[in-house]
Amino acid sequence: MAGRLRGAIHAGELQPGARLVERALAASLGVSHIPVREAFARLEEESLVVRAPRRGARVAEVSPQTLAELSEIRVVLERLVVRRVQAAWSPEAETALRGIVDEMLAAAATGDVTAVYELDWRFHETLWRLADHQILLEVVAQMRGRIERFLRVATLALPPDALRVHAEAHVGLLEAIAGGSRSRAERAMERHISVAARRIARTGELGDDGPPAR
Repeated sequence: MAGRLRGAIHAGELQPGARLVERALAASLGVSHIPVREAFARLEEESLVVRAPRRGARVAEVSPQTLAELSEIRVVLERLVVRRVQAAWSPEAETALRGIVDEMLAAAATGDVTAVYELDWRFHETLWRLADHQILLEVVAQMRGRIERFLRVATLALPPDALRVHAEAHVGLLEAIAGGSRSRAERAMERHISVAARRIARTGELGDDGPPAR
């Protein structure tokens, strides 16, 4: 149930700030209200849903400040990932990542935004797994909802002619990691995240739960 609601939020079917009525959702999904309530609790842990006494639940909104903070945390985590992946680099790792990037390029060539998003997620998920760091995986699991939302909106914000450029950026990122230079790879990852954050900020599609960050 949490997965279905998470997917609806990521797909924009449930917009930021939208009120979530437990019994109405249960009726529309053909389930009792208990799994819906449990899903709300799970998504609240992922910061995708907010609940308040006597006000019910709603889809979380994201302020510019929250977006900036999420980007900063992602940079810290992904730089650690880059270091660990490079330390354990192997032909198998390169083959796996290059296969994902090749699929992403093919999807971008046909304008398949959904496939590009899914492959973008798989690319980063593969890096996290290759980093072989259990605590990192636990932290990422806690942030999964926010990171997925970040990647989806960043991808959906791309005009058709920019989709190919976005996919090609992963070629450069992979080459920087495979090249072995830690500083180059870390800079490439930081730039990758910052570009996506700026694109989201321009669209304003994550919603706004407060005044712009100063």
